[in-house]
Amino acid sequence: MTPSMMAQERGEPLLQSGNGAAGGGAKGWPPPALARTVLKVLMWAVFLTWAAAIFFYPTKPAQAAFEGWMAATKQSLFGITGSIFLAFSAPILIVAALAYVYISAFPSDHIHVEKNKLKTLCFRLWTFPVLVDGPFGVVSAVEFIGIVLFIVYVVYSMTYYAVESVSLISKFGQISLTYSELLLYIIGLRFGSIGLFCMAFLFLPVSRGSVLLRLIDIPFEHATRYHVWLGHLTMALFTLHGLCYVIAWSLEGNLLGELAAWKEIGVANLPGVISLAAGLLMWVTSLHPVRKTYFELFFYTHQLYIIFVVFLAFHVGDFIFSFSAGPIFLFMLDRFLRFWQCRAKVDIISASCRPCGTVELVFSKPASLRYNALSFIFVQVRELSFLEWHPFSVSSSPMDGRYHMSILIKVLGSWTEKLRGIITDAQEQGRNGSESETGRITACVEGPYGHESPYHLMYENLILVAGGIGISPFLAILSDIIHRIEEGKPCMPKNVLVLWSVKKSNELSLLSAVDAQFISSSVSDKLHLDIQAFVTQESQPPLEEGIVGDDQKATGMFVKNGTTMSGLVGTGNNFWAGMYFAASTLGFVLAYALAQAYYVRRLNVFAWWHLGLVFVLCMAAGVALPGGLVVLLWHLSEKRKAEDDRWDAAATAVPRAQDGEEEAEQTTNGADAADGGVSLAAVKTTRYGCRPQFEAEFAAFAEKAGGGAADVGVLVCGPPGLQASVARECRSHNLGRRGGRRRRAGAVFHFNSHSFDL
Repeated sequence: MTPSMMAQERGEPLLQSGNGAAGGGAKGWPPPALARTVLKVLMWAVFLTWAAAIFFYPTKPAQAAFEGWMAATKQSLFGITGSIFLAFSAPILIVAALAYVYISAFPSDHIHVEKNKLKTLCFRLWTFPVLVDGPFGVVSAVEFIGIVLFIVYVVYSMTYYAVESVSLISKFGQISLTYSELLLYIIGLRFGSIGLFCMAFLFLPVSRGSVLLRLIDIPFEHATRYHVWLGHLTMALFTLHGLCYVIAWSLEGNLLGELAAWKEIGVANLPGVISLAAGLLMWVTSLHPVRKTYFELFFYTHQLYIIFVVFLAFHVGDFIFSFSAGPIFLFMLDRFLRFWQCRAKVDIISASCRPCGTVELVFSKPASLRYNALSFIFVQVRELSFLEWHPFSVSSSPMDGRYHMSILIKVLGSWTEKLRGIITDAQEQGRNGSESETGRITACVEGPYGHESPYHLMYENLILVAGGIGISPFLAILSDIIHRIEEGKPCMPKNVLVLWSVKKSNELSLLSAVDAQFISSSVSDKLHLDIQAFVTQESQPPLEEGIVGDDQKATGMFVKNGTTMSGLVGTGNNFWAGMYFAASTLGFVLAYALAQAYYVRRLNVFAWWHLGLVFVLCMAAGVALPGGLVVLLWHLSEKRKAEDDRWDAAATAVPRAQDGEEEAEQTTNGADAADGGVSLAAVKTTRYGCRPQFEAEFAAFAEKAGGGAADVGVLVCGPPGLQASVARECRSHNLGRRGGRRRRAGAVFHFNSHSFDL
């Protein structure tokens, strides 16, 4: 059982359906626990059966069972392709369908955390850092198990195939091929088949808004790691597959002729060459040194995935392609939905530059859009690039406001430099009284994405470790905790320690970005907050230290692009998302059935590459036509609901103003300050010329929180070196004894951040 399923048992996911009525039951009338258990068991049974079928596929018993299945089902309208699809692609679609039923039937509209869940074995496996230093970065126990299983699968399958190939060659009679050539053909074929199965898993984590990621509570930013690992493995196998054939053709003396061959019956070589070339370009440009230095090159070449997939279908035909068609179809669903969402130009409530070199953007969002304090969004600015999308952590709490969401952007590269230039130019024009359009920003937003479960609310004792702009998601966490305590909502944290490392002291002013500037006396009685700031490149406070915490951002600009953020992906709406999946899947099946009955069989289409093309077109038609209709209705429903929210807000604005509520809200912070409230800057201690000593800091905090038996959650956001240091320290706390008591450790990953148990 995964952390998300435990979270579902707690009923605590913060990302909710935008339509409570679509959740499958009114509040106070939850479905029976038996139905929840049955759905879980059914999903696990289907998934494990699918994984076992792939793992044992090379063995003779599995081959015999598969041949029996083929014989029993190949006479249907869908033929052999349908048989393979049902065996190897349909299971993952069934799991997705059950996942939609699960998250819709068991919505959560509150946060309820049970401390004993933190001690369960399955949560510990997800949160314990097994590997800290190495090529994979910080790896949890579950991730380590997954890596080992994939390595075992590849080694075991190739060993089995190699032994089988030697015995198979001895059974061949007189043929024109030499022993080496025949062995290369067989081994190359096996590399290709294993790569095809690995590719099935490759597309699962790259679907940003996938219901499967939501079900197991793995946000896309974390799943990207798995996509990278699987991408390296898949492309290595496909490269070896191609090399075996190239060497064999070279030995035959017919390399160029075979490379250019496009057969009607059998595998078409030229499409395979094109597909492999596209894959190699994506692979090489995705390597860390290239991606870090030439991100645009990596981004643009990665769009070749369309060429890679389509020409792969041409290469192997429909029935072989259907081995991995299910996950690819789920990716197509997600990509189409993201394309629809990112077409909208989002209103920018505020775009401003802070003196510390950080840009703040505040976007308009509908009141129904829910997100987590650890969420992030992708942002595109069309004045800078029509293709570039950059991810940024959300710096505002879901409780900061119903109609806005903010992000902080550190100016580090050319894209952010140009963005700051546009904003500063607009600010200068505003000071001069000019209304020129040169400073306009046309922004589009995709997301928000993030954890289903609010892990920052699960611990009574919380340590937040940030490096530089990594404080951004933690500002949202602090604001979320403060607002929850003020409003009497469920909130576990009682002791919070922030360890923040910056290069220059002017970065410390980012604390002023927190919406809750002052902590009232009622909050400070329930929350002990300690902010330890470390300025690494300054040995002493600057002369103007007294105003370091006062970062009055320059007057910003307002840009009306036409609409608020859309909720089609990311948090989404469970009812409409399920309808979209169902309509697209049924549309795909219906389109393929009609194509088989009225095109393939009537016109006697037999070329493998042609059948592969028909198969891919039917997948696209299912997503674009019936799926597109549902998305259109979903979009109109969202638009109508946003209009209703505006009317409700306008209707309540007048009586609130008459009652003086609006004025009271505007003076709350000042009243809190006068009534014993303290600012965040007041609870901050700054140290110069040093870095945090995690061992001492963690040990001292754990002792204050209740000794070695205390539950302490650790979240870290910053560069890989910082993440590794924190993970290493958490693991040492777990493995070592201090004062005769054992402390625990673990890891749960977020975008550019990790969280641990101490």
